[in-house]
Amino acid sequence: MTEGFKIIGISTRTTNQNNQSQTDLGKLWGQFFADGIIDRIPNKISGDILAIYTDYVSDFKEAYTTLIGVPVSTLEEVPEGLIGREFLPDNFEKFVAKGEMPQAVVDVWVDVWNRDAELKRKYSYDFELYGAKSQNGPESEVDIYIAVK
Repeated sequence: MTEGFKIIGISTRTTNQNNQSQTDLGKLWGQFFADGIIDRIPNKISGDILAIYTDYVSDFKEAYTTLIGVPVSTLEEVPEGLIGREFLPDNFEKFVAKGEMPQAVVDVWVDVWNRDAELKRKYSYDFELYGAKSQNGPESEVDIYIAVK
């Protein structure tokens, strides 16, 4: 069980079909850093960056929404052009991507997709936590949380 949280950031709607998510998510990450989104977010509770996958049409083969942002204490002040969302507590299986980013994260997701039925995924929301260890080159680590029933 993982506690719920609030996040402010930016989002896009995408799909894994025809590698569309690679293009869309690359643009979203690029925008997040190029536009200094993290500096525009008020009421941050940490410097961690979250990438959240939610609003699934059905499963990982269909459309979903990706949000990139920072956990915040309140959604009362969401800057123009950004979005705020609250995610309720849920049950997750934790995976750790280790190695060069973003390839290490992609490798974990491929494993998750290959084990989709076995994991009994819930498709409420899944997320990646980019904390202090996420920027260490070949020694990087990113925690990935997959919602399960």
